[in-house]
Amino acid sequence: MASDRLWGDRIHKIVILDSSAIMMLFEFSIDLENELVRLLGSYDVVVPKTVLKELELLSKKESDGKKKMKAKASIKLIEKYKIFDVKSENADDSIIELAKETNGVVVTNDTELRKRLKELSVPTIFLRAKKKLVME
Repeated sequence: MASDRLWGDRIHKIVILDSSAIMMLFEFSIDLENELVRLLGSYDVVVPKTVLKELELLSKKESDGKKKMKAKASIKLIEKYKIFDVKSENADDSIIELAKETNGVVVTNDTELRKRLKELSVPTIFLRAKKKLVME
């Protein structure tokens, strides 16, 4: 992948976001687009419909005001990305299915999901030191 950046080859990658990654953008002020360009070069961001539903649920919960605000902002942010309807019941399964179908890269801070993706050799991008994204 580093050679792709060195030689200028633009391999278009599919980047799949989960809810923790989207909300992280508001918690730590990460510039997602610049970070993805730095890591991947050319990319398209997609979001499974189950992730959108998860964010909608979080935006309606009355418990945590900050989380609710981040979820609402997250919904607004992902309006500019492609939403995919995947036939899995929960968000994690739909992310995994979509990643396998598209040979995509998943952006997540969910430890369990990262573990499952690693077992399937699906590349992940996650937050390190609360300031930059790294790829594994």
